Amino acid sequence: MLSPQLPPARKPLKRRQNLWFERMMAIVALANLGLVFFDLTYIPLRNFWLLGKIKLPLLPTLTLPLPPAPDICKPLGEKPDRATLITACYDRTKGIEAYRDTQAYLDTVNQLKQQLQQNGLQSAAVTQTLRSLREQSTLMVSENWFTVAEKSGTLEKVKDRLRDHIYVENASVAARVVGNNLAQRATFEEGVQRKTKRSTQTAFNIFWSPEYLAQAGAQQELDWFDTHIRHLIQTNYYRSIEENGEFTNQFWLLDAPFVILFAIEFLARTWYISRQFKSVSWRDAIFWRWYDVLLFFPFGILFYSWAWLRIIPVAIRLHQARLVDLERLREQATQGFVGGIAEELTEVVVVQVLSQVQQAIRQGEIVRWLLQPKPNQITVNNVDEIAELISLFIKLTVYQVLPKVQPDVEALLRHNIEAVLNQAPAYQTLKTVPGLSEVPTQLIDRLITEVVQATYSTLTTALEDPIGAELTKRLVQNFGQTLGDEVQQQHVTDELKSLVNDLLEELKLNYVKRSAEVDVETLLEETRQLHQSARKR
Repeated sequence: MLSPQLPPARKPLKRRQNLWFERMMAIVALANLGLVFFDLTYIPLRNFWLLGKIKLPLLPTLTLPLPPAPDICKPLGEKPDRATLITACYDRTKGIEAYRDTQAYLDTVNQLKQQLQQNGLQSAAVTQTLRSLREQSTLMVSENWFTVAEKSGTLEKVKDRLRDHIYVENASVAARVVGNNLAQRATFEEGVQRKTKRSTQTAFNIFWSPEYLAQAGAQQELDWFDTHIRHLIQTNYYRSIEENGEFTNQFWLLDAPFVILFAIEFLARTWYISRQFKSVSWRDAIFWRWYDVLLFFPFGILFYSWAWLRIIPVAIRLHQARLVDLERLREQATQGFVGGIAEELTEVVVVQVLSQVQQAIRQGEIVRWLLQPKPNQITVNNVDEIAELISLFIKLTVYQVLPKVQPDVEALLRHNIEAVLNQAPAYQTLKTVPGLSEVPTQLIDRLITEVVQATYSTLTTALEDPIGAELTKRLVQNFGQTLGDEVQQQHVTDELKSLVNDLLEELKLNYVKRSAEVDVETLLEETRQLHQSARKR
Protein backbone atom coordinates (compact mmCIF):
# COMPACT_ATOMS: atom_id res chain seq x y z
CA MET A 1 0.00 0.00 0.00
CA LEU A 2 1.34 3.37 -0.94
CA SER A 3 1.57 5.87 1.87
CA PRO A 4 -0.40 9.06 1.35
CA GLN A 5 1.69 11.88 -0.05
CA LEU A 6 2.08 14.70 2.42
CA PRO A 7 2.05 18.34 1.34
CA PRO A 8 5.46 20.02 1.32
CA ALA A 9 6.49 21.54 4.62
CA ARG A 10 6.22 25.29 4.83
CA LYS A 11 8.45 25.87 7.84
CA PRO A 12 11.76 25.88 5.90
CA LEU A 13 10.25 28.35 3.40
CA LYS A 14 9.02 30.53 6.26
CA ARG A 15 12.42 30.43 7.89
CA ARG A 16 14.09 31.47 4.64
CA GLN A 17 11.64 34.35 4.30
CA ASN A 18 12.29 35.46 7.87
CA LEU A 19 16.04 35.23 7.31
CA TRP A 20 15.75 37.28 4.11
CA PHE A 21 13.76 39.94 5.98
CA GLU A 22 16.23 39.95 8.87
CA ARG A 23 19.13 40.45 6.48
CA MET A 24 17.39 43.25 4.60
CA MET A 25 16.59 45.15 7.81
CA ALA A 26 20.10 44.51 9.14
CA ILE A 27 21.61 46.04 6.00
CA VAL A 28 19.30 49.05 6.30
CA ALA A 29 20.29 49.45 9.96
CA LEU A 30 23.96 49.20 8.99
CA ALA A 31 23.48 51.93 6.36
CA ASN A 32 21.83 54.14 8.98
CA LEU A 33 24.69 53.51 11.39
CA GLY A 34 27.14 54.50 8.65
CA LEU A 35 25.22 57.75 8.16
CA VAL A 36 25.30 58.37 11.91
CA PHE A 37 29.07 57.93 12.15
CA PHE A 38 29.60 60.03 9.03
CA ASP A 39 27.55 62.84 10.56
CA LEU A 40 29.23 62.58 13.97
CA THR A 41 32.68 62.79 12.38
CA TYR A 42 31.88 65.26 9.59
CA ILE A 43 32.99 68.41 11.40
CA PRO A 44 36.29 66.93 12.73
CA LEU A 45 37.03 65.39 9.31
CA ARG A 46 35.74 68.22 7.14
CA ASN A 47 39.27 69.23 6.19
CA PHE A 48 39.76 65.78 4.69
CA TRP A 49 36.46 65.84 2.80
CA LEU A 50 37.33 69.32 1.56
CA LEU A 51 40.97 68.80 0.58
CA GLY A 52 41.28 65.02 0.28
CA LYS A 53 44.51 65.01 2.29
CA ILE A 54 45.49 62.48 4.94
CA LYS A 55 48.45 63.25 7.19
CA LEU A 56 50.08 60.20 8.70
CA PRO A 57 52.92 60.34 11.21
CA LEU A 58 56.36 59.51 9.77
CA LEU A 59 54.80 59.19 6.30
CA PRO A 60 54.29 61.70 3.48
CA THR A 61 50.90 63.36 3.14
CA LEU A 62 48.51 61.30 1.00
CA THR A 63 46.19 63.15 -1.33
CA LEU A 64 43.05 61.40 -2.53
CA PRO A 65 41.14 62.59 -5.57
CA LEU A 66 37.65 63.75 -4.63
CA PRO A 67 34.93 64.49 -7.17
CA PRO A 68 34.24 68.17 -7.79
CA ALA A 69 30.99 69.72 -6.65
CA PRO A 70 28.20 69.61 -9.26
CA ASP A 71 25.82 72.50 -9.82
CA ILE A 72 23.03 70.63 -8.01
CA CYS A 73 24.97 70.82 -4.74
CA LYS A 74 25.91 74.46 -4.57
CA PRO A 75 26.86 75.41 -1.01
CA LEU A 76 25.10 78.09 0.97
CA GLY A 77 26.34 81.67 0.85
CA GLU A 78 29.32 82.68 -1.25
CA LYS A 79 30.81 80.03 -3.48
CA PRO A 80 33.98 78.77 -1.76
CA ASP A 81 37.34 78.69 -3.43
CA ARG A 82 37.20 74.90 -3.29
CA ALA A 83 34.29 72.50 -2.70
CA THR A 84 34.06 68.78 -3.34
CA LEU A 85 30.95 66.75 -3.92
CA ILE A 86 30.74 65.78 -0.25
CA THR A 87 31.33 69.18 1.34
CA ALA A 88 29.19 71.04 -1.19
CA CYS A 89 26.23 68.76 -0.52
CA TYR A 90 26.60 68.04 3.19
CA ASP A 91 27.53 71.54 4.34
CA ARG A 92 23.82 72.35 4.04
CA THR A 93 23.04 69.80 6.75
CA LYS A 94 25.42 71.48 9.18
CA GLY A 95 24.49 75.05 8.22
CA ILE A 96 28.02 75.68 6.95
CA GLU A 97 28.67 78.61 4.63
CA ALA A 98 31.81 80.02 3.11
CA TYR A 99 33.34 82.55 5.49
CA ARG A 100 33.07 85.78 3.49
CA ASP A 101 36.27 87.44 4.71
CA THR A 102 38.58 84.47 4.09
CA GLN A 103 36.82 83.77 0.80
CA ALA A 104 37.32 87.41 -0.24
CA TYR A 105 40.98 87.09 0.77
CA LEU A 106 41.50 84.10 -1.54
CA ASP A 107 39.52 85.80 -4.30
CA THR A 108 41.89 88.77 -4.02
CA VAL A 109 44.86 86.42 -4.40
CA ASN A 110 43.24 84.93 -7.51
CA GLN A 111 42.67 88.45 -8.81
CA LEU A 112 46.35 89.21 -8.23
CA LYS A 113 47.35 86.21 -10.32
CA GLN A 114 45.22 87.38 -13.23
CA GLN A 115 46.56 90.96 -13.02
CA LEU A 116 50.15 89.70 -13.00
CA GLN A 117 49.52 87.72 -16.15
CA GLN A 118 47.75 90.61 -17.90
CA ASN A 119 49.54 93.77 -16.70
CA GLY A 120 52.75 92.74 -14.94
CA LEU A 121 54.07 93.42 -11.44
CA GLN A 122 54.64 97.16 -11.90
CA SER A 123 51.05 98.01 -12.90
CA ALA A 124 48.83 100.22 -10.76
CA ALA A 125 46.17 97.51 -10.49
CA VAL A 126 48.69 95.08 -8.98
CA THR A 127 49.89 97.73 -6.53
CA GLN A 128 46.32 98.38 -5.43
CA THR A 129 45.61 94.64 -5.04
CA LEU A 130 48.75 94.12 -2.95
CA ARG A 131 47.74 97.03 -0.71
CA SER A 132 44.32 95.38 -0.24
CA LEU A 133 45.98 92.05 0.64
CA ARG A 134 48.15 93.73 3.28
CA GLU A 135 45.09 95.35 4.84
CA GLN A 136 43.11 92.10 4.78
CA SER A 137 46.04 90.23 6.29
CA THR A 138 46.17 92.70 9.17
CA LEU A 139 42.44 92.26 9.81
CA MET A 140 42.65 88.47 9.58
CA VAL A 141 45.35 88.37 12.27
CA SER A 142 43.85 91.01 14.58
CA GLU A 143 40.20 89.92 14.34
CA ASN A 144 40.90 86.17 14.10
CA TRP A 145 38.47 85.16 11.36
CA PHE A 146 38.81 81.51 12.41
CA THR A 147 37.10 81.84 15.79
CA VAL A 148 33.58 80.92 14.64
CA ALA A 149 34.77 77.63 13.14
CA GLU A 150 36.88 76.96 16.25
CA LYS A 151 39.97 76.86 14.05
CA SER A 152 42.23 79.33 15.82
CA GLY A 153 44.94 76.69 15.61
CA THR A 154 44.71 76.88 11.81
CA LEU A 155 45.40 80.62 11.94
CA GLU A 156 48.43 79.93 14.13
CA LYS A 157 49.72 77.53 11.47
CA VAL A 158 49.30 80.24 8.82
CA LYS A 159 51.18 82.73 10.96
CA ASP A 160 54.00 80.30 11.83
CA ARG A 161 54.55 79.21 8.24
CA LEU A 162 54.59 82.76 6.89
CA ARG A 163 56.95 83.99 9.63
CA ASP A 164 59.34 81.09 9.03
CA HIS A 165 59.24 81.79 5.31
CA ILE A 166 60.04 85.49 5.71
CA TYR A 167 62.37 85.49 8.74
CA VAL A 168 64.28 82.26 8.01
CA GLU A 169 63.95 80.91 4.47
CA ASN A 170 64.03 84.26 2.62
CA ALA A 171 65.59 86.45 5.30
CA SER A 172 68.18 87.95 2.93
CA VAL A 173 65.57 88.93 0.36
CA ALA A 174 63.31 90.38 3.05
CA ALA A 175 66.22 92.37 4.50
CA ARG A 176 66.85 94.04 1.14
CA VAL A 177 63.14 94.83 0.82
CA VAL A 178 63.06 96.52 4.21
CA GLY A 179 65.95 98.75 3.12
CA ASN A 180 66.17 102.14 4.73
CA ASN A 181 62.87 101.95 6.65
CA LEU A 182 64.46 102.23 10.11
CA ALA A 183 61.39 101.27 12.17
CA GLN A 184 60.50 98.29 10.01
CA ARG A 185 64.16 97.28 9.71
CA ALA A 186 64.65 97.27 13.48
CA THR A 187 61.55 95.13 13.95
CA PHE A 188 62.64 92.76 11.22
CA GLU A 189 66.21 92.32 12.52
CA GLU A 190 64.91 91.69 16.06
CA GLY A 191 62.57 89.02 14.66
CA VAL A 192 65.45 87.35 12.80
CA GLN A 193 67.53 87.17 15.96
CA ARG A 194 64.72 86.16 18.35
CA LYS A 195 61.90 83.85 17.33
CA THR A 196 59.56 85.22 19.97
CA LYS A 197 59.85 88.72 18.50
CA ARG A 198 58.75 87.85 14.97
CA SER A 199 55.87 90.10 13.92
CA THR A 200 53.18 88.46 11.80
CA GLN A 201 51.98 91.83 10.51
CA THR A 202 55.50 92.71 9.35
CA ALA A 203 55.82 89.33 7.64
CA PHE A 204 52.54 89.84 5.73
CA ASN A 205 53.50 93.40 4.77
CA ILE A 206 56.82 92.18 3.38
CA PHE A 207 55.29 89.20 1.57
CA TRP A 208 52.58 91.26 -0.14
CA SER A 209 54.93 94.04 -1.26
CA PRO A 210 55.92 94.67 -4.91
CA GLU A 211 59.62 94.85 -3.97
CA TYR A 212 59.63 91.41 -2.31
CA LEU A 213 57.73 89.72 -5.14
CA ALA A 214 60.05 91.32 -7.65
CA GLN A 215 63.25 90.07 -5.93
CA ALA A 216 61.96 86.65 -4.77
CA GLY A 217 59.92 85.93 -7.90
CA ALA A 218 56.20 86.60 -8.00
CA GLN A 219 55.23 83.29 -9.54
CA GLN A 220 57.48 81.32 -7.20
CA GLU A 221 56.05 83.05 -4.11
CA LEU A 222 52.45 82.64 -5.24
CA ASP A 223 53.12 78.92 -5.81
CA TRP A 224 54.52 78.72 -2.28
CA PHE A 225 51.38 80.45 -0.99
CA ASP A 226 49.13 77.96 -2.80
CA THR A 227 51.11 75.01 -1.43
CA HIS A 228 51.51 76.05 2.21
CA ILE A 229 48.87 78.70 3.02
CA ARG A 230 45.89 78.50 0.70
CA HIS A 231 44.48 75.14 1.85
CA LEU A 232 44.65 76.29 5.50
CA ILE A 233 42.59 79.38 4.75
CA GLN A 234 40.21 77.28 2.64
CA THR A 235 39.22 75.19 5.67
CA ASN A 236 37.69 78.20 7.44
CA TYR A 237 33.91 78.50 7.36
CA TYR A 238 30.92 80.14 8.99
CA ARG A 239 28.29 78.02 10.73
CA SER A 240 24.88 79.37 11.58
CA ILE A 241 23.44 79.18 15.09
CA GLU A 242 19.86 78.24 15.98
CA GLU A 243 17.62 80.01 18.48
CA ASN A 244 18.58 77.53 21.20
CA GLY A 245 22.19 78.69 20.96
CA GLU A 246 23.42 75.50 19.30
CA PHE A 247 24.99 75.19 15.87
CA THR A 248 22.63 74.34 13.04
CA ASN A 249 22.28 70.60 12.55
CA GLN A 250 19.72 69.23 10.08
CA PHE A 251 20.75 65.63 10.54
CA TRP A 252 17.25 64.77 11.76
CA LEU A 253 15.92 65.36 8.24
CA LEU A 254 18.18 62.62 6.88
CA ASP A 255 17.52 60.38 9.87
CA ALA A 256 13.72 60.79 9.86
CA PRO A 257 12.99 58.16 7.13
CA PHE A 258 15.03 55.58 9.04
CA VAL A 259 13.35 56.49 12.32
CA ILE A 260 9.86 56.09 10.80
CA LEU A 261 10.82 52.79 9.13
CA PHE A 262 12.29 51.25 12.26
CA ALA A 263 9.42 52.49 14.45
CA ILE A 264 6.88 50.78 12.19
CA GLU A 265 9.01 47.65 12.00
CA PHE A 266 9.38 47.62 15.81
CA LEU A 267 5.63 47.77 16.38
CA ALA A 268 4.97 45.09 13.77
CA ARG A 269 7.72 42.81 15.06
CA THR A 270 6.68 43.03 18.71
CA TRP A 271 3.03 42.47 17.79
CA TYR A 272 4.05 39.39 15.78
CA ILE A 273 6.06 38.06 18.74
CA SER A 274 3.09 38.51 21.07
CA ARG A 275 0.91 36.58 18.61
CA GLN A 276 3.45 33.83 18.08
CA PHE A 277 4.08 33.22 21.78
CA LYS A 278 0.82 33.09 23.71
CA SER A 279 2.48 33.63 27.08
CA VAL A 280 4.16 36.86 25.90
CA SER A 281 2.10 40.04 25.92
CA TRP A 282 2.73 42.95 23.58
CA ARG A 283 4.32 44.88 26.44
CA ASP A 284 6.58 41.93 27.24
CA ALA A 285 7.57 41.72 23.59
CA ILE A 286 8.47 45.41 23.64
CA PHE A 287 10.78 44.80 26.61
CA TRP A 288 12.08 41.72 24.81
CA ARG A 289 13.29 43.87 21.88
CA TRP A 290 14.31 46.87 24.00
CA TYR A 291 17.52 47.43 22.06
CA ASP A 292 15.58 48.20 18.85
CA VAL A 293 14.33 51.41 20.48
CA LEU A 294 17.78 52.89 19.83
CA LEU A 295 17.14 52.58 16.09
CA PHE A 296 14.14 54.91 16.05
CA PHE A 297 15.02 57.14 18.99
CA PRO A 298 15.23 60.71 17.56
CA PHE A 299 18.91 61.34 18.26
CA GLY A 300 18.84 64.06 15.62
CA ILE A 301 16.71 66.13 18.01
CA LEU A 302 17.57 64.78 21.48
CA PHE A 303 20.93 63.61 22.84
CA TYR A 304 22.62 63.90 19.45
CA SER A 305 26.06 62.94 20.77
CA TRP A 306 24.69 59.54 21.91
CA ALA A 307 23.60 58.46 18.44
CA TRP A 308 26.56 56.05 18.26
CA LEU A 309 24.61 53.77 20.64
CA ARG A 310 22.82 52.43 17.55
CA ILE A 311 25.82 50.19 17.11
CA ILE A 312 24.23 47.90 19.75
CA PRO A 313 21.05 46.95 17.82
CA VAL A 314 22.97 46.92 14.52
CA ALA A 315 25.50 44.40 15.87
CA ILE A 316 22.71 42.23 17.28
CA ARG A 317 20.78 42.32 13.99
CA LEU A 318 23.85 41.45 11.92
CA HIS A 319 24.48 38.49 14.20
CA GLN A 320 20.85 37.34 14.08
CA ALA A 321 20.82 37.67 10.29
CA ARG A 322 23.99 35.52 10.12
CA LEU A 323 25.87 38.23 8.28
CA VAL A 324 28.45 38.56 11.06
CA ASP A 325 29.39 35.89 13.59
CA LEU A 326 29.67 37.53 16.99
CA GLU A 327 29.39 34.33 19.00
CA ARG A 328 33.05 34.34 19.96
CA LEU A 329 32.83 37.99 20.97
CA ARG A 330 29.71 37.28 23.03
CA GLU A 331 31.37 34.32 24.75
CA GLN A 332 34.50 36.28 25.57
CA ALA A 333 32.51 39.24 26.86
CA THR A 334 30.27 36.98 28.93
CA GLN A 335 33.16 34.97 30.33
CA GLY A 336 35.07 38.12 31.14
CA PHE A 337 32.05 39.52 32.97
CA VAL A 338 31.42 36.26 34.78
CA GLY A 339 35.09 35.92 35.64
CA GLY A 340 35.08 39.40 37.14
CA ILE A 341 32.12 38.90 39.48
CA ALA A 342 31.79 35.12 39.89
CA GLU A 343 34.10 34.84 42.87
CA GLU A 344 32.64 37.82 44.73
CA LEU A 345 29.04 36.91 43.89
CA THR A 346 29.45 33.27 44.95
CA GLU A 347 31.11 34.27 48.20
CA VAL A 348 28.34 36.73 49.01
CA VAL A 349 25.60 34.19 48.27
CA VAL A 350 27.17 31.34 50.23
CA VAL A 351 28.14 33.50 53.20
CA GLN A 352 24.69 35.11 53.26
CA VAL A 353 22.95 31.71 53.25
CA LEU A 354 25.16 30.38 56.03
CA SER A 355 24.66 33.58 58.02
CA GLN A 356 20.89 33.29 57.71
CA VAL A 357 21.06 29.67 58.88
CA GLN A 358 23.20 30.76 61.83
CA GLN A 359 20.71 33.46 62.73
CA ALA A 360 17.83 31.00 62.51
CA ILE A 361 19.68 28.60 64.79
CA ARG A 362 20.57 31.30 67.33
CA GLN A 363 16.92 32.43 67.46
CA GLY A 364 15.70 28.83 67.77
CA GLU A 365 13.56 29.00 64.65
CA ILE A 366 14.87 25.72 63.18
CA VAL A 367 14.31 23.80 66.42
CA ARG A 368 10.78 25.19 66.75
CA TRP A 369 10.05 24.40 63.12
CA LEU A 370 11.28 20.81 63.40
CA LEU A 371 9.97 19.89 66.82
CA GLN A 372 6.99 22.24 67.36
CA PRO A 373 5.05 22.56 64.13
CA LYS A 374 2.35 25.22 64.35
CA PRO A 375 -1.29 24.35 63.61
CA ASN A 376 -1.52 27.04 60.92
CA GLN A 377 1.80 26.13 59.32
CA ILE A 378 1.51 25.60 55.57
CA THR A 379 1.98 21.98 54.46
CA VAL A 380 2.23 20.52 50.99
CA ASN A 381 0.47 17.15 51.32
CA ASN A 382 -0.75 16.98 54.95
CA VAL A 383 1.98 14.47 55.82
CA ASP A 384 4.37 14.49 58.74
CA GLU A 385 7.56 14.36 56.70
CA ILE A 386 9.83 13.70 59.69
CA ALA A 387 7.82 10.67 60.85
CA GLU A 388 7.64 9.36 57.29
CA LEU A 389 11.40 9.76 56.88
CA ILE A 390 12.04 7.76 60.08
CA SER A 391 9.57 5.07 58.98
CA LEU A 392 11.21 4.90 55.54
CA PHE A 393 14.61 4.63 57.16
CA ILE A 394 13.45 1.75 59.36
CA LYS A 395 11.93 -0.13 56.42
CA LEU A 396 15.03 0.39 54.33
CA THR A 397 17.18 -0.92 57.18
CA VAL A 398 15.03 -4.00 57.81
CA TYR A 399 14.31 -5.06 54.24
CA GLN A 400 17.44 -4.00 52.41
CA VAL A 401 20.34 -3.43 54.77
CA LEU A 402 20.04 -6.18 57.37
CA PRO A 403 19.89 -9.11 54.89
CA LYS A 404 23.09 -7.89 53.25
CA VAL A 405 25.01 -7.33 56.47
CA GLN A 406 23.72 -10.49 58.21
CA PRO A 407 27.03 -12.39 57.81
CA ASP A 408 28.90 -9.50 59.35
CA VAL A 409 26.42 -9.34 62.26
CA GLU A 410 26.77 -13.09 62.86
CA ALA A 411 30.55 -12.88 62.77
CA LEU A 412 30.50 -10.04 65.30
CA LEU A 413 28.14 -11.91 67.64
CA ARG A 414 30.20 -15.08 67.36
CA HIS A 415 33.37 -13.22 68.26
CA ASN A 416 31.80 -11.60 71.29
CA ILE A 417 30.17 -14.81 72.59
CA GLU A 418 33.38 -16.79 72.16
CA ALA A 419 35.34 -14.07 73.96
CA VAL A 420 32.94 -14.32 76.94
CA LEU A 421 32.86 -18.14 77.01
CA ASN A 422 36.60 -18.45 76.74
CA GLN A 423 36.81 -16.82 80.13
CA ALA A 424 34.50 -19.43 81.72
CA PRO A 425 36.33 -22.50 83.31
CA ALA A 426 33.41 -24.85 82.55
CA TYR A 427 33.59 -24.03 78.84
CA GLN A 428 37.32 -24.69 78.75
CA THR A 429 36.79 -28.06 80.58
CA LEU A 430 34.04 -29.04 78.10
CA LYS A 431 36.33 -28.44 75.13
CA THR A 432 38.90 -30.90 76.58
CA VAL A 433 36.42 -33.78 76.86
CA PRO A 434 36.98 -36.24 73.98
CA GLY A 435 34.12 -36.26 71.51
CA LEU A 436 32.55 -33.09 72.88
CA SER A 437 35.11 -30.50 71.68
CA GLU A 438 33.00 -29.50 68.66
CA VAL A 439 29.70 -29.28 70.56
CA PRO A 440 30.24 -25.75 71.98
CA THR A 441 31.05 -24.37 68.55
CA GLN A 442 27.96 -25.95 67.02
CA LEU A 443 25.79 -24.65 69.82
CA ILE A 444 27.16 -21.15 69.40
CA ASP A 445 26.54 -21.16 65.62
CA ARG A 446 23.00 -22.42 66.08
CA LEU A 447 22.32 -19.91 68.84
CA ILE A 448 23.57 -16.97 66.75
CA THR A 449 21.60 -18.04 63.69
CA GLU A 450 18.39 -18.42 65.67
CA VAL A 451 18.86 -15.08 67.42
CA VAL A 452 19.46 -13.25 64.17
CA GLN A 453 16.62 -14.97 62.37
CA ALA A 454 14.27 -14.38 65.28
CA THR A 455 15.20 -10.74 65.48
CA TYR A 456 14.78 -10.22 61.72
CA SER A 457 11.45 -12.11 61.73
CA THR A 458 10.23 -10.05 64.64
CA LEU A 459 11.07 -6.83 62.84
CA THR A 460 9.50 -7.84 59.52
CA THR A 461 6.41 -9.24 61.27
CA ALA A 462 6.04 -6.03 63.22
CA LEU A 463 6.22 -3.98 60.04
CA GLU A 464 3.87 -6.19 58.02
CA ASP A 465 1.34 -6.80 60.79
CA PRO A 466 -1.21 -3.93 60.97
CA ILE A 467 -1.11 -3.93 64.73
CA GLY A 468 2.70 -4.09 64.66
CA ALA A 469 2.81 -1.29 62.10
CA GLU A 470 0.57 0.81 64.32
CA LEU A 471 2.76 0.06 67.33
CA THR A 472 5.86 0.92 65.28
CA LYS A 473 4.27 4.17 64.19
CA ARG A 474 3.41 4.97 67.78
CA LEU A 475 6.98 4.13 68.77
CA VAL A 476 8.34 6.49 66.12
CA GLN A 477 6.00 9.27 67.21
CA ASN A 478 6.79 8.78 70.88
CA PHE A 479 10.47 8.58 70.06
CA GLY A 480 10.33 11.83 68.11
CA GLN A 481 8.24 13.53 70.81
CA THR A 482 10.54 12.33 73.56
CA LEU A 483 13.62 13.32 71.59
CA GLY A 484 12.12 16.73 70.91
CA ASP A 485 11.27 17.24 74.58
CA GLU A 486 14.77 16.30 75.62
CA VAL A 487 16.38 18.42 72.95
CA GLN A 488 14.34 21.42 74.11
CA GLN A 489 15.99 21.25 77.50
CA GLN A 490 17.83 24.52 78.02
CA HIS A 491 21.31 23.08 78.38
CA VAL A 492 20.91 20.75 75.36
CA THR A 493 19.48 23.51 73.16
CA ASP A 494 22.24 25.92 74.07
CA GLU A 495 24.90 23.32 73.39
CA LEU A 496 23.38 22.36 70.03
CA LYS A 497 23.13 26.02 68.99
CA SER A 498 26.72 26.66 69.97
CA LEU A 499 28.07 23.61 68.17
CA VAL A 500 26.10 24.13 64.97
CA ASN A 501 26.88 27.87 64.96
CA ASP A 502 30.60 27.15 65.32
CA LEU A 503 30.38 24.55 62.56
CA LEU A 504 28.75 27.02 60.17
CA GLU A 505 31.30 29.71 61.08
CA GLU A 506 34.11 27.29 60.23
CA LEU A 507 32.38 26.48 56.94
CA LYS A 508 32.22 30.19 56.03
CA LEU A 509 35.86 30.86 56.89
CA ASN A 510 37.14 27.79 55.07
CA TYR A 511 34.97 28.51 52.02
CA VAL A 512 36.21 32.10 51.73
CA LYS A 513 39.79 30.90 52.16
CA ARG A 514 39.45 28.24 49.45
CA SER A 515 37.69 30.61 47.05
CA ALA A 516 40.50 33.16 47.49
CA GLU A 517 43.05 30.50 46.57
CA VAL A 518 41.20 29.53 43.36
CA ASP A 519 42.43 31.17 40.16
CA VAL A 520 39.47 32.54 38.19
CA GLU A 521 41.36 32.34 34.91
CA THR A 522 42.02 28.64 35.53
CA LEU A 523 38.30 28.05 36.07
CA LEU A 524 37.46 29.96 32.88
CA GLU A 525 40.01 27.93 30.90
CA GLU A 526 38.54 24.72 32.28
CA THR A 527 35.07 25.93 31.30
CA ARG A 528 36.24 26.69 27.76
CA GLN A 529 37.75 23.21 27.43
CA LEU A 530 34.49 21.64 28.61
CA HIS A 531 32.53 23.68 26.04
CA GLN A 532 34.89 22.58 23.27
CA SER A 533 34.62 18.95 24.30
CA ALA A 534 30.82 19.19 24.39
CA ARG A 535 30.75 20.67 20.88
CA LYS A 536 32.94 17.86 19.50
CA ARG A 537 30.57 15.26 20.89
